[in-house]
Amino acid sequence: MNIYSQKQRWKLFLAALALLIVVGSLWYTNILVKKIASDEREKVQLWAGAIQNKATLVSYTSELFEKIATDERKKIEIWAEASKRLITSENNNDISFYLEIISGNSTIPVIVVDENNNIVNHRNFDEEKVKDPNYLKTELELIKKINPPIDLDIKISRNHVLKQKLYYKDSKIFSELKEVLDDLIQSFISEIVINSAAVPVIYTDSTQTNIIEYGNLDNELFTDSLYLLQVIEEMRLQNNPIAVNIDKNTVNYIFYKDSYLLTQLKYYPYFQFGIIGLFLIIAYYLFSTSRKVEQNQVWVGMAKETAHQLGTPLSSLMAWVEYLKLKNIDENTIMELSKDINRLETITERFSKIGSIPKLENENVIEVLNQTLEYLKVRISKNIEVELKSESANLLAKLNPSLFSWVLENLIKNAVDAMKGDGKITVTVTDQSQFVYIDIADTGTGIPRSKHKTIFEPGYTTKQRGWGLGLSLVKRIIENYHSGKIFVKQSDAMGTTFRIVLNK
Repeated sequence: MNIYSQKQRWKLFLAALALLIVVGSLWYTNILVKKIASDEREKVQLWAGAIQNKATLVSYTSELFEKIATDERKKIEIWAEASKRLITSENNNDISFYLEIISGNSTIPVIVVDENNNIVNHRNFDEEKVKDPNYLKTELELIKKINPPIDLDIKISRNHVLKQKLYYKDSKIFSELKEVLDDLIQSFISEIVINSAAVPVIYTDSTQTNIIEYGNLDNELFTDSLYLLQVIEEMRLQNNPIAVNIDKNTVNYIFYKDSYLLTQLKYYPYFQFGIIGLFLIIAYYLFSTSRKVEQNQVWVGMAKETAHQLGTPLSSLMAWVEYLKLKNIDENTIMELSKDINRLETITERFSKIGSIPKLENENVIEVLNQTLEYLKVRISKNIEVELKSESANLLAKLNPSLFSWVLENLIKNAVDAMKGDGKITVTVTDQSQFVYIDIADTGTGIPRSKHKTIFEPGYTTKQRGWGLGLSLVKRIIENYHSGKIFVKQSDAMGTTFRIVLNK
């Protein structure tokens, strides 16, 4: 008991030490992860701040272009009004002023159409292209989609009003500047992705569902819209999105999450401990197997040597019995000596079979139990009642009678010790189709639940002078030699029940 308890204490100490190392490593790794995550988020925030400043510049440029567009429309409206006044004015000074206004428009392309949508006038178009009769018509259709027309109603007389419409498009300078703005916005979006400091980012519009750009993410997976929404939601749970004001009417959002390196660092300790744990399990298994093989070799060697050592005095005793028979010694004495010699022969046979593959045959379990119990009844306390219960008198199972009797003897002797020489032992046999259940129940003090498995370990004993080999031997014989099972079915203050399962 003391040897086994010391082994258990050492195991618990080593397990506690290993747990302490694991917890300490996880704690330290967690601190590192938090520091790196904090530093990473700080860099993202700084980067996002710089992006916001650039977005402000883009927004200011956009507002400037809106003002230019508004100014150009005002100029066209003034130009249209001057065109009307020029036709109806009779004052020479006014005519000169209106002509100066009209001639001042040298950049904004203009097309004037009558009420039948026929082109009656145009200005600031490429003269070479205008020679093509379809050029102005094509340009007119394009211009209609860009800006709303300006009504150009000219009153010719009291009863006659000439209804015309004036269409215009952005000037060449304005168009070139707008292309520059578009390039600026596109480079701004690209910079969001390129300068995201290895952090996975998604740049969306105001709806937070339509993706404009993304970076540091798998391109192939982005063909799945459902996957995109899942990624955005994952990023939203990790960090609040950063709003980027492109202009006064447009607000886009930057979503980001921890970098792949940081994610790896988070799970690396678990992976590392998993590998170490797997290595330790394999090493423990190999060590345990090696130790068991070594124990078996020692066990078999001791058993063989014991059988060998018993053989010589046993042969001598048998010869002495024959000699005593010739000397007319009391027959009862010779009979008892013969019984003990037969018993020694049985023990020698059992030890000799340890380590070899026993021959299992279909034996009558009830008959083997009766023989063993009859032998034990006269050798245990008379205050102990032994009862065998079975629904059938002939129940076959694959076993070796000699070794199986050894199992029963060990279990019943342990039961006798547990009851301190006073109580009842009940052996119940149950037929379960492919198996035979044998329950050995006593009325002893019981076994603590925590010891139900350890009692079968070599070295475990509650006796002052015990070796702790009895139940270990029982387990070996049942499981290794008979391919069966043995376990504690039930144990409490009222007694203990061991169950043996044999194959039929």
